[in-house]
Parts: sequence; structure tokens; C-alpha cells
Amino acid sequence: MESQPLFTNDAIVFGILMISLGFVFYTESIKQGFWKKFYKIVPGVLMCYLIPAIFNSFGIISADTSKTYYIASRFLLPAALVLMTLSIDLKAVFNLGPKALIIFFTGTIGIVIGGPLAILLISIFSPETVGGLGFDAVWRGLSTLAGSWIGGSANQAAMLEIYQYNPEKYGGMVLVDIVVANVWMAILLIGIGKTEKIDKWLKADNSAIENLKQKVSSFSESVTKNPTLTDLMIILALAFGTVGIAHFGAENISSFLKNNFEIVADKTSALSSFSSKFFWMVTIATVVGIILSFTKAKNYEGAGASKIGSVFIYILVATIGMKMDLSGILEKPGLIAIGFVWMAIHAGLLILVAKLIRAPYFFLAVGSQANVGGAASAPVVAAAFHPSLASVGVLLAVFGYVVGTYGAILCTILMEIASKVS
Repeated sequence: MESQPLFTNDAIVFGILMISLGFVFYTESIKQGFWKKFYKIVPGVLMCYLIPAIFNSFGIISADTSKTYYIASRFLLPAALVLMTLSIDLKAVFNLGPKALIIFFTGTIGIVIGGPLAILLISIFSPETVGGLGFDAVWRGLSTLAGSWIGGSANQAAMLEIYQYNPEKYGGMVLVDIVVANVWMAILLIGIGKTEKIDKWLKADNSAIENLKQKVSSFSESVTKNPTLTDLMIILALAFGTVGIAHFGAENISSFLKNNFEIVADKTSALSSFSSKFFWMVTIATVVGIILSFTKAKNYEGAGASKIGSVFIYILVATIGMKMDLSGILEKPGLIAIGFVWMAIHAGLLILVAKLIRAPYFFLAVGSQANVGGAASAPVVAAAFHPSLASVGVLLAVFGYVVGTYGAILCTILMEIASKVS
């Protein structure tokens, strides 16, 4: 029986998370002494993620007993997406060119080939780690990681249904998913603080990204005003009104598809991810935000719409961090090793292709996270570069949901072959 964390009351947990965020932002604002040197090395957004992870690791709070992540991902994330796409320049987003998609699909290929290669490499040192027979076969369990790391939780669930991995051992795969994916996200966040150096090494042309940021910033400056209470209430009405629309639409679309299309209702189908309410919620919220960007509503950017959206995103970052147990790295070392080798292959391929096509680090980080983290964390990484870029992360994550199950099935076929060879 697992021990309970010190605090299980969500009001207390939320208070701890907000104090953590306040501490990070306050210390980051100090422009002299220790904190100035500290944040030159460690990005603030990483600390927003890491402090809750430390609290979770020491048993102070836990994502297992708290609903704060669910609330942040289901209510604050869609609200943030609306507010951060209000001022989007859609033409400038399309002007980012094909490199974003190239890097995204490179990340997908990295996951597909990374799984079987990791099995082959680990089998050299520890063949029992990649073994197992029947429904206990490790490759069956790793199929759920492939689903999660290309698409998301819906694709992960589909792979569990398709390959019927032993439910009693499934917890080990969930542990690998959480530990490896979150460590990789932390590495990407560290890289954001060194973007200029990385882009220089990649010889990247990031003029399109800078152009997009400049357009949004210029527009924001042109409509900036001291927000009134009315402005703030309307901004929140737009945000949470859309959250309501997104949930209403997601429930009805998901139900309609499951009730009328057997291929969607079938959990073993490659199209089952379209039954995910979360997928439709994120998609609808993004579409509404884009539609509002063609109306006068975009002028609320001047009253701080994207700043409020950023607040919601950072709360989400803290709740994601709370899911990370640093002590988990010491559990199931064999499976964790497979996960890290797998992620290293994914990262290595991304770096190679980014270097060849001179893609900016932004595309590498967001393209990777759109695969590995999905719609919950891709906009977090994108927004860490600039609030105006959050929607790019969402759009790429949507691709991940669409191709997730197909890519995971291909990866699993290769992993089964690799496990037999090894």
C-alpha cells in the first residue's frame, strides 16, 4: 500500500503550487547577485516544473491524490489556447514553412525506429529486460509507450487494447513513460535558455519565427492600454465561454463518432483516437481562438489577454511537474534504460535533421514535444519561447493524435521482430 502525501487537500496543493510559481517569478526578477547568476544557467520555466517535482518526490504533494492536473489541463489549457491565439497572425504562422512539419515527422520516425533499436541495444547487456512470453512480453508493454510518445493518452490506451499487455505489469510502463518523458521535457526547457547558442551551432534561419514574434509584439503594443475591470471580465468570458463550448463540442462529437462509426468506437482501431474528448476539446478551443483573431476580440491582446493565458500555462507547467517523481529513476532500471536509449535515438535523429536543414531549436523542441508530450505540454514548450507561438505547438500536437496509433503499430511490429532477434 502506497503512503499518502503530506497534503491531499487540493486547496492546499494548489496554494503550494502557486507559492512555488510566485517564488520563481520573484527571484527571476532580481537582476543582481546569486539569482541573476542562477537563472542564467537554469531557465525559470524549468524551475516552475522542477520545484513541484521535488515536492512530489519528497511526499509533500502527489498528482495521484490531486485533481489539480486534471483541472489545469481540462479548464486552464483550453482557456490559455484561446487567449494566446487571439492575436495570432495566421499568415505568419504558415510562413514558418515546411521545416516545422519536417522536424515533427522526424520526431515521429525517431520514436518508431527508436523502440526496436533500444531493444536490440539493451538485449546485448541484459536480454532478460527485453524478454517475456505471451501477454508478459516486454514489447507489448513498450507498444503503449510508442502510442503515448507519438500521439497521446488516447493512442496509448488503444495500444494497450490492441496488444493486450499484462495489466498487472502495465504500471511499470506508465512509470517509464512519466520518468523518461518528463526528464526529456526538462532537458528541452534547459535548452530554451541557450536558444541563441544552439541556433548558431545549427546554423539555423529563424527569421520567420522572429517575424511572427515581432508582428504579434507590434500589434500588442499598438493596442496596449491599462485594462479596466470590464476588459478583464470580457477576457475571462471569452476564455471560459470557449472552454464551455469546447467541452460541449468534445462530448457531442466524441459520442456521435463512437455511436455512428464502429471503427472509431473500436478501441483496437487506428482511428480510435478520434473518440478522445481531450483531442476535440483542444482542437475546438484552438479553432475558436483562430476565428476570434479575425474579429475585434483580438484587440483584447492590448488589455493583457496573452498574459492571462500565460498565467494559465504556467499553472499547467506546475501541475505537470507534480507528476514527476525523481526517485522513480531508481525503480525498474532496466525498463528505464530502454526508455532513455529510445529517447536518445529520437533526440539524435532530430538534432541530425535539424542540423541538415538548418531548422531552429524552436522547431526541434516543439516538434519533439508535440510527439512525446502531446497537446498538454507542446504549447507549454512553445509558449516558453514566446506566447504567440503556443498555437504552433497545438497544431503540431494535433498531427500527433492523428498519426499516433498508425506510427505506434508500425513501431510495435518492429519491436516484436527486434525482441525475437535478440
